[in-house]
Amino acid sequence: MRRRISIAAIAILVMLPILASANGFNLNGLGTRAQGMGGAFVSIADDFSAAFWNPAGAAGFRKKMFGFYAVDLMPRATFRQDLALPPSSLEAKTPTQHYLGFLGGYYAPVGEKVVLGLAIGTPSAQGLIWDGRDFADTDGIAYDWSNKVGVFSFSPLVAVKLSDWLSVGATLNINLGTFSRKRPGGTLDLGEGPVNLGQYEETMTGWGFGATFGILAKPIEKLSLGLTVRTPSTIAFGGTARFSNLPLYDLPGSSGLERKITWPLWIAGGVSFRPFERLLLSADVHWTQWSKLDRITTEYLDSVWRDLFTMVGSLDSTRMNLLWKDATQIRFGAEFSLNETTALRAGYANDPAPGPDSTLNILLPTHTFNAFSIGVGKTIGDLQLDLGLEYLAGNDRTPYSMLPVLPGPPTYGMNIVVPSVSVQYRF
Repeated sequence: MRRRISIAAIAILVMLPILASANGFNLNGLGTRAQGMGGAFVSIADDFSAAFWNPAGAAGFRKKMFGFYAVDLMPRATFRQDLALPPSSLEAKTPTQHYLGFLGGYYAPVGEKVVLGLAIGTPSAQGLIWDGRDFADTDGIAYDWSNKVGVFSFSPLVAVKLSDWLSVGATLNINLGTFSRKRPGGTLDLGEGPVNLGQYEETMTGWGFGATFGILAKPIEKLSLGLTVRTPSTIAFGGTARFSNLPLYDLPGSSGLERKITWPLWIAGGVSFRPFERLLLSADVHWTQWSKLDRITTEYLDSVWRDLFTMVGSLDSTRMNLLWKDATQIRFGAEFSLNETTALRAGYANDPAPGPDSTLNILLPTHTFNAFSIGVGKTIGDLQLDLGLEYLAGNDRTPYSMLPVLPGPPTYGMNIVVPSVSVQYRF
């Protein structure tokens, strides 16, 4: 009984992919130089990552520019639950995983005041895989537990230099979302006692649209102020879901499904200052309207599947209540130039979890992170190389137990290591 999961519990577990990243669904930022400075980059935005941080920053580009950024997210999640029967506890740890993300950008000045560009990247690209043997059922069957999710954003950009000290910019964000997942299907009473539904799987893709607007002001040479607004983007996913054992009971083993997920409004403001020529200091405040992601609804297109999911009564498994709240990040960064070609960077960010303890589960363990980052940059003529490393230390969380057969609430842990590299060339 300690490992047997009912269909009611699976209603909570199969709804969303786990995104092993900071701040709910989003990556902690794009671009190695920005990463090395803790993501406090809204008032700087002077490299090819401007499309993400502040499109207005591109207005200052006087040469054509191409840049590429590659990042590897390596999450390590842990789970521990005290048990009433031997063994005394259930412990699980995710194996080493690599979730790759990227950003590519090309910019070209058009006249003296206008810059056009195109950026392609992954503002959300991560996942989590558990070892199914850690959660084997009473018959010793180990099911796959995995999620892989990505949002690919195509962002054409225009930036305009309104004056010597004021610039504006905007992008259109065309978002392609993909994800796949595998879960145990749980059990359901079909009239002759509980039956095992086997492995649950789903694959989906979808499109959504949004925009990013930015303004950058430099009232004096050593001071820069920035503001960026990224509008919400709702991705309408569609795909197929499967229960491996349903055909054994003369029921359809698969169904089409539809789900809409909204990446919410993001507003970020920043300030940067040079107390002396070799030192650049920056600070950002980022606000995300996660409260709009209150409930996620799934529609199964097969009528038999719809009936199965509503058989659990008051707990309708086609809906998931997240109860997330708006979250505010605080970020700080510093860059020190050793000479004209080499720079060292460091940063810190505090990233509060948007979700309450009551909706925390093994597939969505949102955490509050303290993020520490370092980086180094090297300029060789018109070529710039950057290396960065970020460590996100997540707090342990112990919510109310959703599985009453277990005596105590579980404890979730999460830490993420994020190395990255960028190459940029001006011509």
